[in-house]
Amino acid sequence: MGVSGSGKTTIGALIADELGVPFVDGDGLHPIENVRKMAAGTPLTDEDRWPWLQTVGERLATSGGGLVIACSALRRVYRNAILTEAPATVFVHLAGTLDVLRERMEGRSGHFMPPSLLASQLETLEPLADDEPGFVLDIARPVDELVRQAVDGVRARV
Repeated sequence: MGVSGSGKTTIGALIADELGVPFVDGDGLHPIENVRKMAAGTPLTDEDRWPWLQTVGERLATSGGGLVIACSALRRVYRNAILTEAPATVFVHLAGTLDVLRERMEGRSGHFMPPSLLASQLETLEPLADDEPGFVLDIARPVDELVRQAVDGVRARV
């Protein structure tokens, strides 16, 4: 979980590979209306997000032997919606500074999420709390270290 540019897709795919489970990019689960809205630079509303979060939770719940999904899950209520569908979910919060996130977003191409929406995502973000199932990783760390910490953290909680 995390804001756009935090490395959810890259780190998530590597975690899934290490755990030997499938990977799904949650962006691909958004209804087309949500993608169009974000591509136009319009932040999603909660009304836009609820069906998507339910789909994310359902995919996790029906995965069988495990699944890694890259999903922003910015607010606790969103994470609770996922947990309602898939109570065994473990969140790996990829957190970083505004400068690191902006640099990453500006350096990528072919993604529908424009850097202009980063500020609204950071305003929406409620960091993972101590009583939630998961842990926080600093994206300033090297990728291999993040993956190792994530895999160790997930294995310790599953």
